[in-house]
Amino acid sequence: MAEENFLSQVPAASALFLREAEVRRGIEYLFFGHAALWRTIDARLAENSLGRAHYRALYFIARAPGLTISDLLALLGITKQSLGRVVKELEARDLLTTRPGNRDRRQKELRLTSAGRQIEGAIFTLLRDAMSRAYTHAGQAAVTGFWQVNEALLPPGDRGRVARLGREGG
Repeated sequence: MAEENFLSQVPAASALFLREAEVRRGIEYLFFGHAALWRTIDARLAENSLGRAHYRALYFIARAPGLTISDLLALLGITKQSLGRVVKELEARDLLTTRPGNRDRRQKELRLTSAGRQIEGAIFTLLRDAMSRAYTHAGQAAVTGFWQVNEALLPPGDRGRVARLGREGG
């Protein structure tokens, strides 16, 4: 009940939404919302001896089976060394497989194993439920606005990559 009262008291953006105080409020909501979303899954990650980087890789591979290492690097924005470590750990735990690419044999395509799909799905369910509660509270117009703000934060060259995920990954 206290949570509902707090959420209903979140002020609307003023007509002066570009003022520093308004921009800071948005940045703070991004910081705290992001942290809260990850906390939703931290216990489940720990139960599976996984870190957030592991889950991010599992998530995007689940969204786009056959994703290449270079595509995943671009999506995650991490170093090749960091991704290599994550992929090796997930492969050693039989959560993903790699195989040469169909178009370019030098590329490695990534796919989740049955165990990888099961873990990713269970963790995704927690994230989906948290986002669904927030979406329900905010309403359709706010969700559309949230997507628009986040898309505008992306560098223009990344927007197509994100849009393709939505079309390919369902």
